[in-house]
Amino acid sequence: MESLVYIVLVNYNSWEDTIECVNSLETIFYNNYKIIIVENGSTNNSYEMLNDKISNHKIIKSDKNLGFAGGNNLGIRYAMENGADYVLLLNNDTTVERDFLSKMIECFKSNNKIGVVGCQINYYDNPKQISHGGGDIDWNNFKSVTYDVDLFQPTVCQSREVTFMSGCCMLISKKVLDIVGLLDDSYFMYYEDTDYSARVNDAGFIMMHEPKSVIYHKISKSSGGDLSPFVLFWSTKNRRKFKNKFAYKVSSVKMIKFNITHFITRIIRIFIYLVKGEKEKSKAIWKGLFA
Repeated sequence: MESLVYIVLVNYNSWEDTIECVNSLETIFYNNYKIIIVENGSTNNSYEMLNDKISNHKIIKSDKNLGFAGGNNLGIRYAMENGADYVLLLNNDTTVERDFLSKMIECFKSNNKIGVVGCQINYYDNPKQISHGGGDIDWNNFKSVTYDVDLFQPTVCQSREVTFMSGCCMLISKKVLDIVGLLDDSYFMYYEDTDYSARVNDAGFIMMHEPKSVIYHKISKSSGGDLSPFVLFWSTKNRRKFKNKFAYKVSSVKMIKFNITHFITRIIRIFIYLVKGEKEKSKAIWKGLFA
């Protein structure tokens, strides 16, 4: 019998994307799955539209925006309370290949030490181009490094162990959730997947990138783009938070070097945005440095 997989989608003001994602999921070959949609405090008519269009799936309504981590945690809790063997966190602005989940489950079955499996993420608007081909945590710079086909040609198309898993598509076993727990919702947005990856690594589980499993992602659509003030604030703030939480990973000398380098490079970016007349972006970085 197939393992029961709960698929968690978090919706914020993007019901059209969510419906397209659900329609894509309803065509997959894997049979024993259930979809949970977390309506994450949208300020438009998302809840009404989701209830109208896809009411056959479980919809959990939050009265406020809990962020990426908090929204996913609502879905994870429901899944665990209802017998999930695996929980798949999947961005709602994605579509999937019909065999994507089957390939991820096959990867899981290859080694009982595997705790998390991720997939190859291609651009929605350019389906043959890889956006994410697996990744690792760069402890010298306290950030994740993701690989695309141009950067990492030799191994990007091979199943392999990784130390970073993108929250865009992350299949987590019940055992990992029992031991490692939920996402850290104090991050709100960004770095929560890097944090979770570090915790999974520390717990002794293997994380695998499975390139035979493919999805397509509309990059950064719900957050206003890769370099919006929103993104700049949360990515700056949470990189510092991540660094403080996992400072034990590096020596004091490396930590001092990082702190100096990071601060200087942020000040340079602030200056560049000011020169370009993009004051909101400058303010976002400054606030992120001290929030």
